[in-house]
Amino acid sequence: MPSSSWPALRSYSPPFQAAIAMPLGGIGAGSVSLGGHGELIDWELFNRPSKGFTPCSVDAGPGVMLHMKPAQGPAQLRLAEGPVETRDYPGCVGTTKPNHGIPRFQNCRFDAAYPLAQVHLQDDNSPLTVRLEAFSPVIPGNADDSSLPVIQLRYHLHNSSAEAVDVAAIANLPNFIGMDPQSRQVLGNGRYAFSGPNKNRIEFREDAAAKGLYFYSEGVDDKLNSWGTLSLCTDSEADVSYRRSWLDQHYHSALLDFYNDLESDGRLDDREHSSGDVPTGSLAVHHRIPPGESRSVRFFLCWHFPNRMDWTPGKHDIRVGSWYSERFTDAWDAARQIIPRLPQLEHKTVEFVRAFCGSDLPIAVKEAMLFNLSTLFTETCHRLPDGTFCGFEGCGDHQAYCEGSCTHVWNYEHCLPFMFGELAQTMRSVEFEIATGPRGDMAFRAHQPFAQRGRDFARVAADGQMGCIVKAYREWQLSGDTLRMLELWPKVRKSLEYCWIENGWDSDCDGVMEGCQHNTMDVEYYGPNPQMQGWYLAALLAAAAMSEQAGDAEFAKKCRTLFQHGSRWMDEHLFNGEYYEQRFQPPVAPERIPAEQRLFNDKAIDDSHQLLDGCLVDQLVGQTMAHICGLGDLLDPQHIATTFTSIARYNQQTGFRNHFNPMRSFALGDEKALLMASFPRNPRPEFPFPYFAETMTGFEYTAAAGMIYAGQREAALEILTDIRSRYDGNKRNPFNEPECGHHYARAMASWASGLAWTGFHFSAPQGVMTVNGEEGCWFWSNGYAWGTYRIRGDQVTLRVLYGKLKLNRFTARAQGSKQFAGETVFSEGEENTFTLN
Repeated sequence: MPSSSWPALRSYSPPFQAAIAMPLGGIGAGSVSLGGHGELIDWELFNRPSKGFTPCSVDAGPGVMLHMKPAQGPAQLRLAEGPVETRDYPGCVGTTKPNHGIPRFQNCRFDAAYPLAQVHLQDDNSPLTVRLEAFSPVIPGNADDSSLPVIQLRYHLHNSSAEAVDVAAIANLPNFIGMDPQSRQVLGNGRYAFSGPNKNRIEFREDAAAKGLYFYSEGVDDKLNSWGTLSLCTDSEADVSYRRSWLDQHYHSALLDFYNDLESDGRLDDREHSSGDVPTGSLAVHHRIPPGESRSVRFFLCWHFPNRMDWTPGKHDIRVGSWYSERFTDAWDAARQIIPRLPQLEHKTVEFVRAFCGSDLPIAVKEAMLFNLSTLFTETCHRLPDGTFCGFEGCGDHQAYCEGSCTHVWNYEHCLPFMFGELAQTMRSVEFEIATGPRGDMAFRAHQPFAQRGRDFARVAADGQMGCIVKAYREWQLSGDTLRMLELWPKVRKSLEYCWIENGWDSDCDGVMEGCQHNTMDVEYYGPNPQMQGWYLAALLAAAAMSEQAGDAEFAKKCRTLFQHGSRWMDEHLFNGEYYEQRFQPPVAPERIPAEQRLFNDKAIDDSHQLLDGCLVDQLVGQTMAHICGLGDLLDPQHIATTFTSIARYNQQTGFRNHFNPMRSFALGDEKALLMASFPRNPRPEFPFPYFAETMTGFEYTAAAGMIYAGQREAALEILTDIRSRYDGNKRNPFNEPECGHHYARAMASWASGLAWTGFHFSAPQGVMTVNGEEGCWFWSNGYAWGTYRIRGDQVTLRVLYGKLKLNRFTARAQGSKQFAGETVFSEGEENTFTLN
């Protein structure tokens, strides 16, 4: 079989395939996951999570089968998937795996480089070897083309036998419109019953773009989230046969009837719609493959489910909508528009992945970055009809968790701004234009629809609000959109001034946070602590820079003065010689705490659920963010380095068999991970903050990135390697790092590890790209353009593979700089070699 032109970052073989579920689809458009054996699972197209839902009807579920008839000898029908896992056979009831009774390929390997998946199939009893290439477009800097409701499945079929083989590649799909998984009744053997009647129908369509099956419903209420259309099609010039409905279920005769039909002549005979509500459609593509030769078959799955609803209890009748569904009238319109463009979309997607995988980053860094990128393409994230990007914290099996783009969680996410800068900018617009009140109090959850409910959750989080100020600065630096920054600046300034209100976070205006500080640990800290103080210091520096650009020198001076005092105070009073700790300081007048700052009014204000003298895993999260934004050291560099050394020493857990954890377990047995907190100096407090004994990847990635910035690469790489070994495809899904739900947004902190390793920083207003300057080939992306740079000695070769890059200066810290003659524009496809001096 011809080798694939697709890159592969990781290969998974048995048993490291059982937990794999790679989500494919567009940003905010829904997804279907590809399992480790080539199966299609977790069909999450109804604008809400549907973990475990694979639509089944009669005796079959979705999948691709191969009917192979050699010139001499009997035909065989084989599912284009690897073997069923024994865990799918729960005793007497038989397997719950769809298509379980159809022979499969014995040998299977899954190659991944998100969003590119390759499944290699081989069986000594099959005349064909198969390679499935599955993807959806992901093009950094191009959010719209990365938000399309399409999955391409390309099956490369190679005849390894000595005679010609007639092949029918058959894609099967039940018409599951209206089958909201929450309303299902489990019947067993992977089958479900749904409320009806759905009156679902399938018709065959053909035009210049494609030919295939169109799925619709005549009975499902068009106001339900599960109402919409699907299309399953192939290339317009392909030789196809099809059937629009399988035989009615009569004592398991449907699959046998399907098999008998193929046995007669290797083609499908069409059937009229059955009396059932859930017809199964089948589309077959036919080839004769001579010995030693190969053929390819492409299937395209497109969908259109326009009713994204508000899932707040009592609000389910409010339609929010989605960006992708406004671009197409139905699923066939989506196919007609998207399929002709897929070759170019695939080319740019592969170019991105090849450039990224070809960089000299350590494998654990690349895997952590690229595989967590998949979170943007799950039900954790969505786009409103106007293109605004929103996110939950994570997903449950059947509902999203914690709506409102929670600021203190999304503070940790660094993927979106460096991959899709325009989407990150929309998040800042929501935070400052919708969620921020007249006093500067930013609701840390902005509920949809914004017009009715934007500030329903009028509660503030100290870390969330300070982080949004820093992110406003970051988006300005990456985009160079000074006009937009100045438009937001009055609200940005107001949100910082909110710190100084009476009885507020820094009411004495000395650069130190002392007040009631609700934060991402879901508690209120009282008194100065490293986590909130670090965010505050970063926000002060970011605000000073934006204020200077706005022409407000006096306010900028105030911010810098507060920063200097707060930084010095933190080093003098919170650093204990090994790390930074909290100084618990209860309020003098609890009744005067601003109501929006305190979520837990019924809790006594005492030293329970505090950090106290604990060593917190992300105590320097503000410092890590400051480095990403080019703001420099917030504290004494020696103290920073010592603190990261202490985190690695005290929080590293080398096994969990003897570890007591009263909360959730994300690491078990002999696995290694960083604990949220340790208490090395004194006995653990009776009741620390609730998550102290847990381990969560988003916090681990944050600590690792900070260690890299501090020059502690070896310790950071050990942490990253430990995480990836936990998400190995067997124990856990490499494309799903949970916290409060699946695909947790905080895990996208992993992108910071690559930024830290390369030292990449980009300032569009100044036209300066800065990197560490190590020799090798490296990937870069600023959210609007991307490419590679190669350093050999004092020679730099800079390539732009997408977008435009405007530079006045390129700086490699280890070698020197290149000052260009005025602003130089590097366009897509350009390569420029220059010498540093």
